[in-house]
Amino acid sequence: MTEWTGPLERLDDWRWLIPRRYKKGMRTEGLIYASESLIRDIRRDQALEQVANVAFLPGIVGRSLAMSDIHWGYGFPIGGVAATDTRTGVISPGGVGFDINCGVRIIRTALTESDVRARLGEILRSLFRDVPSGVGSEGNLLFRETELKKLLVGGSRSIVRQGFGWDEDTVFTEDQGAMSEADPSAVSKKALERGMGQVGSLGSGNHFLEIEIVDRIFRPDIAGVFGLFPGQVIVMIHTGSRGFGHQVCTDSLKRMQSAMTRYGIEVPDRQLACTPLDSPEGREYLTGMACAANFAWANRQLITHRVRECFERVFGQSAEHLGMSVLYDVAHNIAKIEEYEIEGKKRRLCVHRKGATRSLGPGQKTLPERYRPVGQPVLIPGDMGTGSYILAGTEQAMAETFGSTCHGAGRILSRKQADQLSRGRSLAHELEERGIQVLADSAATLREEIPEAYKDVHQIVEIVEQSGLSRRVAYARPLGVVKG
Repeated sequence: MTEWTGPLERLDDWRWLIPRRYKKGMRTEGLIYASESLIRDIRRDQALEQVANVAFLPGIVGRSLAMSDIHWGYGFPIGGVAATDTRTGVISPGGVGFDINCGVRIIRTALTESDVRARLGEILRSLFRDVPSGVGSEGNLLFRETELKKLLVGGSRSIVRQGFGWDEDTVFTEDQGAMSEADPSAVSKKALERGMGQVGSLGSGNHFLEIEIVDRIFRPDIAGVFGLFPGQVIVMIHTGSRGFGHQVCTDSLKRMQSAMTRYGIEVPDRQLACTPLDSPEGREYLTGMACAANFAWANRQLITHRVRECFERVFGQSAEHLGMSVLYDVAHNIAKIEEYEIEGKKRRLCVHRKGATRSLGPGQKTLPERYRPVGQPVLIPGDMGTGSYILAGTEQAMAETFGSTCHGAGRILSRKQADQLSRGRSLAHELEERGIQVLADSAATLREEIPEAYKDVHQIVEIVEQSGLSRRVAYARPLGVVKG
């Protein structure tokens, strides 16, 4: 991919502006969060052109935003955030992506590294067996169409009601595990068929289950509220809405691409297909997308149940005794109707977060009561050789980015480039020498997900902290990984 050579104006050490004058038709500026060294890497693909293209969307409010983990995506860049007015603006499936509500959940434990190190192989083999992974993988439960439609409305609450979880799990899930806009009549027969067997499965690509050790605490006061302590074992789950969400996105893109002319909408890239939010196509996408979001929360909830079962078998103790409670569950591919104060007035906005995490600051009523004094837990996975961060949301994010921050390290190599770079290497052996055990559905997956394929997550997190979009609470290093 050719290097992007458009104009960038440096605002401060962490903010870069694409001026509105760059392209005729831009309705606003683009704003990118990056350091001087990182912006050179970001220019290596056309993600910044996508930031400028998003600025064309009718009804966009504020700037077209890109977080520090930005890289090229479908229509919107990964790491992109855009808010549109619910009365006059559009909604775009490209602003959410194909893996609707891809997200992250962390399960705390009362265990430490010395408790799990000798049993790590047994734990990983158990997880690999009980949580199906790989392309087209299916879970251990088959949901009939009527059962699946109930799940699409109830989300993770539906799974908990069936005995696969604890009531408090939904309290510590974004939107309590279900978007209220969901309407199964908005999704196609094909989407339903793809989803029936996939609840409780990890999938492929960059999805994973990871056993980690809390290695550093930056804010002991907030870490205490989050229930984290040094040396603690935690389990991170990263997956989304599988083939169901992919089909919902595919179906909506076709409808919107053919409908844009009727609404007089012109965008510089057909991958930015969109229609007014208040249109038949817009409402249908929002309700179908909400179904997919609820599917993803149900998926992570059922996987949580399987993880607890695995630990119970290995340690011969109940999950309750092992302290396996949910820290939080966040979506990082989603569009949501939220209210923000813009120039002194409350406005209802459709906030697209495509590879971006919600980062609500202290005092927000939508947060669980336990976290309200300190802000929302923000879960940031890195690559499988580096580890992850747990951050907290801030007031600055509420004021500047519609309560948003980064979502991960962000790719720097395409999957093809990573595969070519890693040919002939024994990646599992390389990681084992670093004290990390890994199980994967295929060697090809490991090659595509080599640590060098991602940016430095430490740098990504430093930028969002220095920008005031979130604050570091803890860093966790990997001990064992099950890759999708």
